[in-house]
Formats: sequence, structure tokens, C-alpha cells
Amino acid sequence: MIKIQNMVFAVIMGGLMSLSITLATSLVRLGLAQNFFWLWLEAWLVAYPIAVICIFIYRPFASRLTEKIVEKLKN
Repeated sequence: MIKIQNMVFAVIMGGLMSLSITLATSLVRLGLAQNFFWLWLEAWLVAYPIAVICIFIYRPFASRLTEKIVEKLKN
């Protein structure tokens, strides 16, 4: 079962990461085009739910992998 803390984390982190990545890639690809904001917003509205879903899927794996790597680094 998913804890509320994990859901809130996924929503916030997904929003921040997708916002940052789509903003950066849109700027690189389009420059400061006349309708930049709307083009970026369209990309972000697609990326945001995907990012949240990916966080739910990948977080357990990433957490376990992080623990194993940190454990190996300590030894």
C-alpha cells in the first residue's frame, strides 16, 4: 500500500523535475520563441504525470540500490 508521504513526495518531486527538465530542453530546442510559454506548458503537461508515475515505479528500486551502494562504500 502506498503511504500518503510517498504520494506527496512523488507529486512534488515529479512537478519540480518535469518543470526543470522541460524548461531546459524547451529553451535549448526553441530559444525564446514568441509563444515559448505555451509550447513549454504543453510539454510540461505531458511530462508531469509521466514523471509522477515513474517516481512511484522507480523509487523502491532506487532506494534499495542506494542502500546497497552506500553499504559497499562504507566497507
